[in-house]
Amino acid sequence: MPSPPPPPSPEGERIAKFLARAGVCSRRDAERLIEEGRVKLNGKVLDTPAIKVNPGDRVSVDGRSIGAAEPTRLWRYHKPSGLVTTHRDPAGRPTVFDHLPPGLPRVISIGRLDLTSEGLLLLTNDGALARRLELPANGWIRRYRARAFGRVAQPELDALSGGITVEGVRYGPIEAKLERGQGANSWINVAIAEGKNREVRRVLEAIGLKVNRLIRVAYGPFNLGTLATGEVEEIPSRLLKQHLGSQ
Repeated sequence: MPSPPPPPSPEGERIAKFLARAGVCSRRDAERLIEEGRVKLNGKVLDTPAIKVNPGDRVSVDGRSIGAAEPTRLWRYHKPSGLVTTHRDPAGRPTVFDHLPPGLPRVISIGRLDLTSEGLLLLTNDGALARRLELPANGWIRRYRARAFGRVAQPELDALSGGITVEGVRYGPIEAKLERGQGANSWINVAIAEGKNREVRRVLEAIGLKVNRLIRVAYGPFNLGTLATGEVEEIPSRLLKQHLGSQ
């Protein structure tokens, strides 16, 4: 049986938020770690997230000491196809985090790109920030270039601006512009605000297209630009403050 946790403090920071801000994981994953008995506060195993961390408290996860949160940092990463966006994959597939350059602190992704998707993935050392920027309420638009097998006319794409329901899932307004045709394929520029699981692929499949390449080119104010595949570049703190000031 785990040791009883210390009594909650009226001040301080919730343990899950503390772990997220320290870049350990998201708040949701922090709660899971606590449920599994992997988090200690001042040497005692926690079994509830209803605990606050105060200055001077000692926090550890799996025996590893967790310091106070570092200043928030953000990176652009050009994800290649063939990597999953998770720290640990039950199927043993290669992950984004296995292939990051050495020297980075522990980071988590802001949103995800599926196995075969490419392009811009934002990384941060602040789990609370990651969660906040994933929410549609922040208003950040995700932009993609999609290559899809099949032909489509612009009026069909324009109809997506009113949203669409696919297999019982409602997707909000989608901006889609036909870039060009290339043989049996069409290149389409897509902008979405929600970022639901496999949203671009499912919506285009619903109008008769089969996506065979998907590249995210922008997430909110940050662009992929000329960043090479597999390359990571930190966003200067000045730009970070400029774009996140209202977040």
